[in-house]
Amino acid sequence: MKYTTRQSAILLLSDGTIFHGKSIGISGTTFGEVCFNTGMTGYQEIFTDPSYFGQIMIATNAHIGNYGVNEKEVESSSIKISGLVCKNFSFNYSRADASQSLEDYFIKENLICISDVDTRALVSFIRDNGAMNAVICTDGSSVEVLKAALANVPDMKGLELASKVSTKEPYFHGAADATYRISALDLGIKTNILRNLAKRDCYIKVFPFDSSYEDLKSFKPDGYFLSNGPGDPEPLSSAIELAKEVIKDNKPLFGICLGHQVIGLANGVSTYKMFNGHRGINHPVKNLITGKGEITSQNHGFAVNKEELDSNPDLEITHLHLNDGTVAGMRMKNKNCFSVQYHPEASPGPHDSAYLFDQFIENIKG
Repeated sequence: MKYTTRQSAILLLSDGTIFHGKSIGISGTTFGEVCFNTGMTGYQEIFTDPSYFGQIMIATNAHIGNYGVNEKEVESSSIKISGLVCKNFSFNYSRADASQSLEDYFIKENLICISDVDTRALVSFIRDNGAMNAVICTDGSSVEVLKAALANVPDMKGLELASKVSTKEPYFHGAADATYRISALDLGIKTNILRNLAKRDCYIKVFPFDSSYEDLKSFKPDGYFLSNGPGDPEPLSSAIELAKEVIKDNKPLFGICLGHQVIGLANGVSTYKMFNGHRGINHPVKNLITGKGEITSQNHGFAVNKEELDSNPDLEITHLHLNDGTVAGMRMKNKNCFSVQYHPEASPGPHDSAYLFDQFIENIKG
C-alpha cells in the first residue's frame, strides 16, 4: 500500500480549544456549529440531510467511509453539513453496490474534512460544554486569523436557515393519479419523507418555505405537511402563520422536527435551544397513548417547552424522550393536527415509527 503524507489540520472551537488532525485532501476552512451523531451507520444520509445545514458533524463511529457511497442513499441533492470531523477515514471501500469512494464524493462536493481526531475526547468535551461554533482549517491559516473569523459567525440561536435549503420553485413527487393529495411546506424536507408519503398513495406538491396558506390551498390537498429543517424555528414567521391558518380550518396537519416546533409556536408554546441536542439512530421514545416504546432516529438542536405544553388546554403530549424527558410528540385535542420531534421516515433498522405516516392517512380519511 502506497504511503502518502497528509496536510495537518485543526478544529478550533469558539472557546479557544484546539483539536489536531489530518486533512482528507480538500484545502480550506469551513465554519459551523459543531455537533455529534451517535449512529454507527448511515453517514451518507446524515451528510445529505438538510437539517444539518450550517453544522460541523462529529462522527462517533471510529470508521467513516468504509462502505463508500451509493447515489440512491441521499436525502437531498447535495451534501448539507458544513464539514466533517472523524477518527479513522477509509479511503478504500468494500461494498458491492457502492458507486464511488467517500473521498471522491467529498472532493466532488467540496467538503472539508479533518480525520485522526480524538473524537471520544472531543464528544466528551462538547457534552460537558455544550454545542458551540467551530472552524475546521486544512490550509495552514494562523490560529489568530481563524479566531477573528470565528468570532463573526452567528450563533444558531435566532438563525433562520430554512431559506438556505428550501426549494425555490414548487415541484411534485409521486403519481398524479394517487388517491390523496398532500401540500408539503419545504423547510428542508428529506427525500425519504416524500417516498413514505408516495408509498401510501399520495401525490405531493412541495412548496418553498415562505409560501402562504393560499399557495398550499391552491393544490386542493387532502392534508398538509410541515417538514424538518435546520436552524431556529422562531424566525419562521410565515410558516408559523401558515400553521395557524391550517389549524383554524381544521385541516389534517402533520409536522416532523422543525415542523413540529412550528406547530408548537403556532399554538403559543415557545421553543428553546438545547444544550447539545439529539442526533443519532437509537433514541428511545415512549408513546404515551399506547404505552409502547420506539427506537427512533433523531436530529434536532431545538425543542418545544414541555411546561408550557403541559399547561396548554388545546395540546396533549403523545411521546416523551426517555433519556431526558423532553417532548418527542404532541397532538391537538380539538383539531386534526399532530407532530413528532423525530424521524419516522429514517427507519434505522427498527421500523417502530412508520405507523405515523399511516396515522396521517387515517386522519385524512376521517
